[in-house]
Amino acid sequence: MNFTARIDRSGRAARHASAQPTPDTGPRAASRRPRGRRASPVLLACLALLAGASGAAGAAVKLNQLGFLPASQKLAVVTDAGAGQDSFALVDAASGKTVFEGRLGAPGTWDASGETVRVADFSALRTPGSYKLRVNGQPESKPFPVAADAYRALDAAAIKAYYYQRASIAIEPRYAGTWARPLGHPDNHVLVHESAASKERPAGTVISSPKGWYDAGDYNKYIVNSGISTYTLLAAYEHFPQFFDALALNIPESGNGLPDLLNEALWNLEWMATMQDPNDGGVYHKLTNKQFDAFIMPDKATGPRYVVQKSTAATLDFAAVMAVASRVLAPFDKQDPGRSKRYLAQAEKAWAWAVAHPDAVYKQPADIGTGDYGDNKLDDEFSWAATELLIATGKDAYRARALAAGTTRGLAPGWADVRQLGWISLVQQREHLPKGVDAADARRQILAAADTLLARAQASPYRISMATSEFNWGSNSGILNEAMMLVQAYRLTGRADYLQAAQSALDYVMGRNGPGRSFVTGFGAPSPMHPHHRPSEADGIAAPVPGWMVGGPNPGQQDLAGCKLPYPSKLPALSYLDDVCSYASGEVAINWNAPLVYVTAAVQALVR
Repeated sequence: MNFTARIDRSGRAARHASAQPTPDTGPRAASRRPRGRRASPVLLACLALLAGASGAAGAAVKLNQLGFLPASQKLAVVTDAGAGQDSFALVDAASGKTVFEGRLGAPGTWDASGETVRVADFSALRTPGSYKLRVNGQPESKPFPVAADAYRALDAAAIKAYYYQRASIAIEPRYAGTWARPLGHPDNHVLVHESAASKERPAGTVISSPKGWYDAGDYNKYIVNSGISTYTLLAAYEHFPQFFDALALNIPESGNGLPDLLNEALWNLEWMATMQDPNDGGVYHKLTNKQFDAFIMPDKATGPRYVVQKSTAATLDFAAVMAVASRVLAPFDKQDPGRSKRYLAQAEKAWAWAVAHPDAVYKQPADIGTGDYGDNKLDDEFSWAATELLIATGKDAYRARALAAGTTRGLAPGWADVRQLGWISLVQQREHLPKGVDAADARRQILAAADTLLARAQASPYRISMATSEFNWGSNSGILNEAMMLVQAYRLTGRADYLQAAQSALDYVMGRNGPGRSFVTGFGAPSPMHPHHRPSEADGIAAPVPGWMVGGPNPGQQDLAGCKLPYPSKLPALSYLDDVCSYASGEVAINWNAPLVYVTAAVQALVR
């Protein structure tokens, strides 16, 4: 295959394949995800005018295709066709008997999709059952349940997706069924790249760095993106332990005395631990091929693997996550005596390296063409790492940076904007903070962000917190990270409207969206069948690996030149293409699934 590389304006590397595709697959392409650039209001207005020519939205009745918990908020969005659509009815799916009637909300036009829609609110229906929603002049919805376990299988699958994504292990039939595969990338013979060379480990030194998760649609492993992903899973357990204690996944470690969510997180933590240079404490930015693999199964991939450059961002993300892991895993040390202390010692050693190298920004070497996860703004990483180390150790050395004032790039966290993760930890640990440290400012910041998100959701025709300008690369994870902030506000205040806005984010990714579809493989109909994910494409199985949330609508359409199929629309909320070529809207990623795990669990644990 003849690959050409480019660097987009955000500094993220992207690769396109110019080879002829094999008959059954279509074009090949791969990319790392750039930080989305906000669309201007003028551009958005112009795009809205293209609605008729650029493609229509999906189903007339759009709702969470997995249904609702009995006590949860229950909303659907109905496209407005004019007169005669003032009311709606819920009918029993089996008998057709009407069980609930209500009035539709006032029409509102969503600039993100060009639709005029009305909201059907049937939150008052709490009786378990299977229902359909009917509106005069519109096709009725597909059946959906109201059930106490409506999202349990989704959460289990979203976590199990990480098992399917493991490196350095055979994925066995007894755990994976149809999606079993041989071991790929043992990573026990990894070379130190020239950019990462040191006196103790010169270029070409062989190290062992097995385990970990493949990052996304590709087969490389990145510390920066592993940081926020692993933190979010650890936070999910710390916040909702009873829920995850009862959630078994059928993975190799099941039954070993650890909850399976922590077992899965440990697979990545154990890899991360190998990425620290024991001689100085610095952490390699990534473990990678020199270029992306072709669309082949992991066991078919050959060629050397490298650890590349130590960076301040990777080292601080590592320090933060290892400090969190030392706290969350401490009650389970009997399974591995001393593990939590080892992780904390590694975290402190990483911090010392970062303080000594405060501006070691990652710079992609000329011979490396895989994702860079570059970030030249590091005050948020310093704040996050200091916060987690202050909580873990109580040492004054971390206090100033942990509590220093600072700004964020958005209302919710992302891999390049992690200050909010420290706020979440501070409020979670507010009863156990060192003397003289309180979580008042973190609480204020969380509530301020949540109030803005809540106001946006209440004003949105779709009742979602995501602004039209936020439809970019990984938009689905963006709305779920916003939901995670709303969940924190609910946990702090008990105000139901925060939790309801978080529920709306889950509803969005499961069907109450512009295309009217599920964005998670194996759940809902339609659901993604052709994600940009090498194992799903190369395994010869019609159904993709289940439990993966795709990136979602992205009007940037950065993959357009490499796709033979056109996007259905240029409008932000409709710009999604279910084809393997579409890395800009259809790739999967570990940091995108993590808030899906968190929010799905939060809704189930908190809705009463």
